[in-house]
Amino acid sequence: MLRFGVIGTNWITESFLKAAQHLDAFKLTAVYSRTTEKGAEFAARYGAEHIYTDLLELATSDKLDAVYIASPNSMHAEQAITLLQHGKHVLCEKPLASNEREVRAMIAAAEASGAVLMEAMKPTLLPNFLAVQRNLHKIGPIRRYTASFCQYSSRYDAYKQGTVLNAFKPELSNGSLMDLGVYCLYPMIVLLGEPDRVQASSHMLASGVDGGGSVIASYPGIEAVITHSKISASSLPSEIQGELGSIIIDKISSMERVRIAYRDGTMEELSEVQREDSMFYEAEEFIRLIERGERQSRNNSHQHSLLTMKWMDEIRRQIGLVYPADQR
Repeated sequence: MLRFGVIGTNWITESFLKAAQHLDAFKLTAVYSRTTEKGAEFAARYGAEHIYTDLLELATSDKLDAVYIASPNSMHAEQAITLLQHGKHVLCEKPLASNEREVRAMIAAAEASGAVLMEAMKPTLLPNFLAVQRNLHKIGPIRRYTASFCQYSSRYDAYKQGTVLNAFKPELSNGSLMDLGVYCLYPMIVLLGEPDRVQASSHMLASGVDGGGSVIASYPGIEAVITHSKISASSLPSEIQGELGSIIIDKISSMERVRIAYRDGTMEELSEVQREDSMFYEAEEFIRLIERGERQSRNNSHQHSLLTMKWMDEIRRQIGLVYPADQR
């Protein structure tokens, strides 16, 4: 039994807990919140016995073994490093940190402590993504990767009325690239490796973050095109094109259906049965690593997280998106 704490009392944490409760090895024992009242309310709802409002007390507590972090992006690095330095395993929401420098510091802390650090990037652990990996060879030499995640933010209407909520605050290291674009970039890195170069453009908002944008990543013989947005929506699928056919992915963030459209007109269904509470798979992978004494996930590895953030830093440099965290 692994005793978990959670940082963050939001809907993402609730989704994680609903998924993780199906794992026999998972037990929620602690909740960290900025206020005792909110922490107590959340703990009572999910059966946690311990409440913390001080990060160091959480990190040094003997009541938990691992922590799931779902705080604002700008807080990930400090919280994760503190926990790792005290031997706590860390499953941290995407994006892993604000920038490459922070990711390197988090990895160094994990390596020094021997604890597990894994980015909670859901798509690359789903059964249907694993099916894409296994069947990628069937479409021949890959020539193009296109990924789209454009989802009109429920907070954008408030933004247009003059209320800037967390999703559009640079001080929290937010914006479209960090929130949605990362879902397109991370699978690209896992499938294709590191690109040679990227070209990026964006629509910048007055608050200082990007509302949406596009990225072209270049590989030898392959072009990858990514579109992301929090101020418009798209129902377009994502696609990996090869010389023999294309793998069509309905939704890059959840991969509910994947199939091959061959050049001769035939179709091959690759989809596997996936749990509706799909965060189950990241919790399962994280717990498996700890139980087996392994340090890193194969897909959600330190290297994949580091490369993704490296190129996100370059994209931000090109579009002029700077966070306060970059100056720390």
